[in-house]
Amino acid sequence: MTATALERQQGRRQGGYWLAVAGLAALAIPTFVTLGRETWSAEGGVQGPIVLATGAWMLARQRDSLVALRRPGNLALGALCLLLALGIYTVGRVFDFISIETFGLVATFVAAAFLYFGGRALRAAWFPTLWLFFLVPPPGWIVDRVTAPLKEFVSYAATGFLSWLDYPILRQGVTLFVGPYQLLVEDACSGLRSLSSLVVVTLLYIYIKNKPSWRYALFIAALVIPVAVITNILRIVILVLITYHMGDEAAQSFLHVSTGMVMFVVALLCIFAIDWVVEQLFTRRRRPHVQPA
Repeated sequence: MTATALERQQGRRQGGYWLAVAGLAALAIPTFVTLGRETWSAEGGVQGPIVLATGAWMLARQRDSLVALRRPGNLALGALCLLLALGIYTVGRVFDFISIETFGLVATFVAAAFLYFGGRALRAAWFPTLWLFFLVPPPGWIVDRVTAPLKEFVSYAATGFLSWLDYPILRQGVTLFVGPYQLLVEDACSGLRSLSSLVVVTLLYIYIKNKPSWRYALFIAALVIPVAVITNILRIVILVLITYHMGDEAAQSFLHVSTGMVMFVVALLCIFAIDWVVEQLFTRRRRPHVQPA
């Protein structure tokens, strides 16, 4: 093959690459606009832009290894996955299901990456690839079903603790009655809203510490659930005490938001502490035992 033919073939490849990039951008921009308007602006979706930015950073960080491992994936398999992903995206876009639409967008990106880089490169970048699926907002019916028992549990636990401290508190479902005041445990106080953000920040912390083991990531992520629930029980207790001693206006002021931020930081510090303890335990187990002379 002559140099001119090689240059033409390389040019066609470059043209196809940028055409694919333009196509992905045309799909992604309207989806991100919808996410920003409907999901990322709400309390439960604030981690979305963080996931997007850090996902792009992770992939850029592994760019050299991806290029080195690049072997275009099977055309038939990749095209089938791409068509399926585009179909999911289209259904979500047409019927205004943002969860389905976002899932289809991320799946389209993964299928396109498989066609261009191949399965070996995708396996090497498994963590940032799966990370992008955190962009998919959970459907509302899942949020309602998961939130309901969590709200019941944290309400029950907070009521039991305050009753033990001899506070005049009663519970009816997720409504708390303390003195002359009535408080409703909302979704933000149930632990689910902070749970998704905690999982995202925790997994990012594990990745930055160069621990991208899926077993370790799953282990630490599982510990996020009880930590989030316990800290949100403490948040409800604090808000009830503020309401009882300072009035309803004080509890609904900036203290309501600030307690949530403080409890989030406390939960994050607990996760970091757990990670440190686990790391110390593994270090001691791996350290060779030297017998005295």
